[in-house]
Amino acid sequence: MKLLGKRVWAYRAFYLMLLPGVLYYILFRYLPMYGVIIAFKDYSMLDGIMRSSWADPWYKYFQQFFESPYFSQLLVNTFLISFYKLIFGIVPPILMALLLNECRHKWFKSVVQTLTYMPHFLSWVIIYGILLALMSQSSGLFNRWLEDIGIPSIPFLTSPDHFRAILVGSEIWKDLGWGAIIYLAAMTGIDPTLYEAARVDGSGRFRMIWHITLPGIRNVIVLLLILKLGQIMDAGFDQIYILYNIQVYAVADILDTWVFRTGLQQLNFSLGAAVGLFKSAIGLVLVLGSNQLAKKWGEGIW
Repeated sequence: MKLLGKRVWAYRAFYLMLLPGVLYYILFRYLPMYGVIIAFKDYSMLDGIMRSSWADPWYKYFQQFFESPYFSQLLVNTFLISFYKLIFGIVPPILMALLLNECRHKWFKSVVQTLTYMPHFLSWVIIYGILLALMSQSSGLFNRWLEDIGIPSIPFLTSPDHFRAILVGSEIWKDLGWGAIIYLAAMTGIDPTLYEAARVDGSGRFRMIWHITLPGIRNVIVLLLILKLGQIMDAGFDQIYILYNIQVYAVADILDTWVFRTGLQQLNFSLGAAVGLFKSAIGLVLVLGSNQLAKKWGEGIW
């Protein structure tokens, strides 16, 4: 114990820096888990969590959700939107990072980095305004161009055929620069002598990227992929809630938006907690499964 105490005291500055993050997770991640029990209760705000009666049967709200006529549609929409974002969103940041890493003009690299990661700090309300100005069927810039060349306007934001593409494309654009920064940071950790040796052997840039750069950031790619798999049931509530409308419910209504309307606006908190617990369980299974799969490639998180 004395040895442990001395080691803690020796690294006290690091522990102090760690303390705010630990307190955040304790207060806002772990303590709220206590409220999960309302998924198994007929929760009433007047009675509170402890005095509310237990649901009969205990799986009442899970059954109510599973038997809902919207269950399959919500599940399919959530998985498809998340899957599209995962598949089409993983390559662009890596490609952008590779291009920036190969750029030899620092001023140009800085300008491109700034322009590409600025959208990450914009709220979805602002982005919706931008999309409306560009893609509105009645006054959008793109549709005006189409009409000028004799092509009928396209309802980008209200058509089930186009809405998922708008969701995926806008998220890729928003997070492109931010994701590239993460991969660029990983590239700085690659031993530069590997590139020097490759040049001596006569390797070109593309060969060095394929055999040195990409393998050097493989662990970061796998890490981010596993983390995204754990969030596959989220699909982006903020984005979808702001962008969607009743005309695209069939392809855009996900678990979170349905819970917001049915569970929260109608004050059915037990139902909302049950769906949240269901989502968390699936996310946990996906994280554990993907980590085990990544271990076979030698890139697991733990």
